[in-house]
Amino acid sequence: MKCVLLFFCFSFAALTGFSQEVRNVPLPRPASATYPYAQVEPSIAIHPTKNKWLIAGSVMNDYYYSKNGGKSWKSSSLRSTFGVGGDPVMHIDAKGRFYYFHLSSPGDGGRLDRMVCDYSDKIKGNWTSSATAKIGEKAQDKQWVAECPRTGNLYLTWTQFDRYDSDAPEDSSTIVFSKSTDRGETWSLPKRISKFAGDCLDGDNTVEGAVPAVGPNGEIYVSWSGPKGIRFNRSTDEGETWLAEEILVSDQPGGWAIDVPGMFRCNGLPITACDASGGAYNGRIYVNWTDQRNGEDNTDVWLSFSDNKGDTWSEPIKVNQDSAQRQQFFTWMDIDQSNGKVYFVYYDRRNYEDNRTDVFMATTINGGKTFLERRVSESPFTPSDNIFFGDYINIAAQNGVIRPIWSRMDNGKISLWVGLVE
Repeated sequence: MKCVLLFFCFSFAALTGFSQEVRNVPLPRPASATYPYAQVEPSIAIHPTKNKWLIAGSVMNDYYYSKNGGKSWKSSSLRSTFGVGGDPVMHIDAKGRFYYFHLSSPGDGGRLDRMVCDYSDKIKGNWTSSATAKIGEKAQDKQWVAECPRTGNLYLTWTQFDRYDSDAPEDSSTIVFSKSTDRGETWSLPKRISKFAGDCLDGDNTVEGAVPAVGPNGEIYVSWSGPKGIRFNRSTDEGETWLAEEILVSDQPGGWAIDVPGMFRCNGLPITACDASGGAYNGRIYVNWTDQRNGEDNTDVWLSFSDNKGDTWSEPIKVNQDSAQRQQFFTWMDIDQSNGKVYFVYYDRRNYEDNRTDVFMATTINGGKTFLERRVSESPFTPSDNIFFGDYINIAAQNGVIRPIWSRMDNGKISLWVGLVE
């Protein structure tokens, strides 16, 4: 009887999100940080062989590292040859090199004129800067990176604006791609991979949110949002050629620029990941996003998958399992490639009728058939809609170590936290 009762309690806790609390650890704001909205837009990475080594970054140029699994952190401010314009993306390659990708800020009157890769062979930093080519006066924004486990190639995708914030019909936004075959030291000339362009107003009709992923045989997969819904493209020859026309993954009712009460701004841009674990769902591509198909007061987290390299996609599957008419937003996803488990992190208001906000994590171990949820924040917070709060949170999973990272706001003060999930 005792065993049955324990199983029932565990199952109920997992399904409802009421589970043993996850330890929350604050990341120290660098003493040299000057940006008024520091510690938003976090990114985190786990070392592939030293799983207690973690690195993280946040806007504008914050850098953090831990050697004890995230129990304690040291921080500093990143400086780069090309300046630092935000959108931090952290990565650690298979050989242990540390990367901090970000937007440029050259200081010569220009801004966002290329994508910057700072790399170091020491966890403390000592950064060397490289960058993609400058393309005339075009602006470059919202990048992400993936590594090919076979070749070590780094694949970078982002949005290129003819002229940022232009409403001129001749100006457009496109998705572009560049790769490095020498561990970030040099980058190929950016290549357009989206047939369908968007406008330059940084909203629903702009193509944005390109996150690459790599398949078991080195395939490159990437999806993004825009006026034609969530679209997908792929390359099977290391980025040399791509589909002539991108494939529809899903519509995105309400668009990707969404309104959530209490948030300065919010988006539902997609995340792409591919199972290369060798397990039951090896090769399955996942795309994760949020939208308001269930109403403006009920933003939800969604997942679609493909088992044929993106030719066709499943119907959208709701990740958050609550039945309340509440907001779930700012999702991110990662796959633990040691076992194929898929993890999601997102802000969640299911427990409140006001703007108090928790952080939840969901897990699927069966390819998206079912999800187990748990609250990973120790207490809720209430954001302010007149304070910039970034555009994303993040999660990393590797060898059974799961590290969600998020910002919170208390009495108008922003702080950065990581959850220690095993």
